[in-house]
Amino acid sequence: MYEEAMPMTAPEPHSTPPAPPVPLAALLAHPDLGLRLLAGTGDVPLHWVHTSEMADPYPYLLGGELLMTAGVQLTDPAHYVERVVEAGAAALAFGVTPVYDTVPAGLVEACARHGLPLVEVPPRTPFTAVARALWRLMAEARLYELRRVTEAQQSLATAAARPAPVPAVLGALASRLAGRAVLFAPDGTESVTAGREVPAEAARALRELAGVLGPRPGGPASASGDGGGLRLAAYALGGGDGLTLGVATDRRGPGDHTIAGVAVVLLSLLTAPHRGADVTVRDASLVRLLLGTAPAEVAGALGPGPWTVVHARGGDGTPFAAASLAAALGTALVDAGGGATGVEGRTTGVGGGTAGIGGGTTGTGGGATGTAAGADQLLGLDPAAGGGDTRPSPVRLLLPASVEVTAQPGWTLGAGAPVGAEELAAGDAQAARALRRAEATRTALVRHRAGGFTALVDREEAAAYAAGLLAPLTDPLAETLRVWLSLHGSWDRTAAALDIHRNTVRQRITRCTALLDRDLDDPDVRMELWFALKSR
Repeated sequence: MYEEAMPMTAPEPHSTPPAPPVPLAALLAHPDLGLRLLAGTGDVPLHWVHTSEMADPYPYLLGGELLMTAGVQLTDPAHYVERVVEAGAAALAFGVTPVYDTVPAGLVEACARHGLPLVEVPPRTPFTAVARALWRLMAEARLYELRRVTEAQQSLATAAARPAPVPAVLGALASRLAGRAVLFAPDGTESVTAGREVPAEAARALRELAGVLGPRPGGPASASGDGGGLRLAAYALGGGDGLTLGVATDRRGPGDHTIAGVAVVLLSLLTAPHRGADVTVRDASLVRLLLGTAPAEVAGALGPGPWTVVHARGGDGTPFAAASLAAALGTALVDAGGGATGVEGRTTGVGGGTAGIGGGTTGTGGGATGTAAGADQLLGLDPAAGGGDTRPSPVRLLLPASVEVTAQPGWTLGAGAPVGAEELAAGDAQAARALRRAEATRTALVRHRAGGFTALVDREEAAAYAAGLLAPLTDPLAETLRVWLSLHGSWDRTAAALDIHRNTVRQRITRCTALLDRDLDDPDVRMELWFALKSR
């Protein structure tokens, strides 16, 4: 009846593109194309378009596409349609002339038998015109969805500022999704409701779906399903109090999950317990830092730790993506950076009442303002820990080491080793390296691997030796060499990790060989250089 949202273990190879699908009927209605539906219905969604003249297109299809062909190698229409249906194609478009003057009757019959929509493309319409029309429709749908999500975010934010914010947010959510929104208490009772009434069967199914989540550690953060003829979804609120948001709608739009995610963040903040003394101390320390106090004097406000630094890239591109990730991971300390929100230098304290937008930091309780660099200093983090990466800075989060870091859908994460408050800069660098390895290996979550033989060597002596050995190398060369060695000399994976061309990697490694006057094919040399690079 329902599906739990499970942690991501690897990118989905056949995932659909970010643009919403377009119904075939919208393409059929295009006046300039002259398309004609010969079999099936026009309500199927099209995710993309593909042209193939292969006798068996199955290996080249991903599913959900409009397959276009002129039938150059069409010999057995029944078998051809069976393979297209098995591949998961949404519809088939057949172009008449120059191979066929009309669509073969056997093809029409096979499509009708399998329920595969068949579209006739007239001679005057090239396949490229059909593809271009579909991409334009998808772009328009994407723009509409972005506007819809943006307007919903503004509406929810406005509702959160009203005198009775929780009912107002639920009402705004129910209105935007044209359904019903329910805030469930930990015991499963309906605490607050908004929107239209739903059948008893749907209400019961939604309550059961919310019960799947619960406050248990490591449990799913969301679940979805169907009941009473409606689409159902449930989301666990942050804070660990067992509150759950339930939503029931007639349909599920592409942006509905994002809109509900914004409501989850706002409701998590609005229903959180009163601010504890430790949170107040942290906010006061941030204000003191912004007013000129030395970072060393206020870093202790974080507590003794240990702490885990996490770097992340991904999200849905909305301004609330970083806050949603922070809520999912169970932390209030997050620097949204520029990689997920599109807003450079945004620092947000989700539960601590601090937020900085466009490079500033604002203490909502105390009215103090300053720069986002202040938060970096307080946490002991280095904004340049990305190793010279020219892409927007990643989202950075700080979690108590007791909180398990888990993979999150749509995100790539790198986690440092647990460190004390005085060693957060080292944890930040570890998380940055872990994120680069995760991106290079296309892994959802990579953790820093600490210890080993390097722990047996005096750090100061190792650093002094490394400085002398690596002195001929510039920082870009040293970083390229480090990544190249960490990826076992793979040119392509190193290029992906550093976001540069593979030829640039080859040139830099050749330059390193010349400057160091060492044979990088020698495993002993590689080992020595690796230890030196880690000891810098």
